[in-house]
Amino acid sequence: MDSTVSDCGREADSLMKLTFLYVLTKGKHDDYAGASFQPDSRNPSMIVVTGATGQLGRIVIEQLLTRVPAGQIIAAVRSPEKANDLSAKGIQVRHADYSQPLTLDSAFAGADKVLLISSSEVGQRLPQHKAVVDAAKRVGVKLLAYTSVLHADASVLGLAREHRETEDYLRASGLPYVLLRNGWYTENYTAGIPDALSHGAVMGCADEGRISSASRLDYAEAAAVLLTSGEDQSGRVYELAGDDSYTLAEFAAELSKQAGKTLPYVNLPQAEFKAALIQAGLPDFVAQLLADSDAAAAKGALFDDSHQLSALIGRPTTRLSATIAQTLQG
Repeated sequence: MDSTVSDCGREADSLMKLTFLYVLTKGKHDDYAGASFQPDSRNPSMIVVTGATGQLGRIVIEQLLTRVPAGQIIAAVRSPEKANDLSAKGIQVRHADYSQPLTLDSAFAGADKVLLISSSEVGQRLPQHKAVVDAAKRVGVKLLAYTSVLHADASVLGLAREHRETEDYLRASGLPYVLLRNGWYTENYTAGIPDALSHGAVMGCADEGRISSASRLDYAEAAAVLLTSGEDQSGRVYELAGDDSYTLAEFAAELSKQAGKTLPYVNLPQAEFKAALIQAGLPDFVAQLLADSDAAAAKGALFDDSHQLSALIGRPTTRLSATIAQTLQG
């Protein structure tokens, strides 16, 4: 869902198998049916992935490589020296820093499509995202895909505000865009498994809120599908989430089953959960973000049952049990 959590360490191979999608979007979203998501080999596009050395960005690159030649991919990164492995695969690596707008025009030059992976700098996202949108428009990008947050227009998540503002700016820009409103990463919760095993409990403040999370791979594959689609994506909004939902008590029960020890879920008041996270060594702003997200989950902010993600990638989303097993196996 959100790069802030993943970049703070909070957060496995499958190819897209179906080429037809039927999705009914809700409210003001576009309705469409039978859209083809085969790669458009007749009109090859140059595709830029921003944040390409991040946790989500790298998987998007991997998924793109299963669909288009490396020569059609541009990895836009803050530190090019960290992308030598991508260069070795034939991918163009270009310097791009959200906070240095002058780097963006050259990074996007010649690109048809840009994937804007949301910035990890909470509080600075809007000006950084604006800089990306402005640069993409200046160089004539034909489509900008943005990784927003689930139900951004109505979400009570504290981190949703900057996503809403970015979406509003995109709409007003005149630049063709598609919104990938990503739900929660399952890895955001499985990252806490070592602490749960150490302390003998799963802690949170999500109460009985249901969480429709999916793996990073699922979201990355969806991005690759849309970026290589021959179908016009301009103006579309995708609410992306896992097929199955769970409460944190159910998460704890599955973890207990696989770990072979009883790990109850302890539901704390939001302030106490934040304090526990800080005591565990997390920075204050990360603890605040996670506690706020759990509290929002209690109000339904991380739930969605539209199954748009699995429809896009042509397979069921990764089950919670599989991600827990992968984490326990190291």
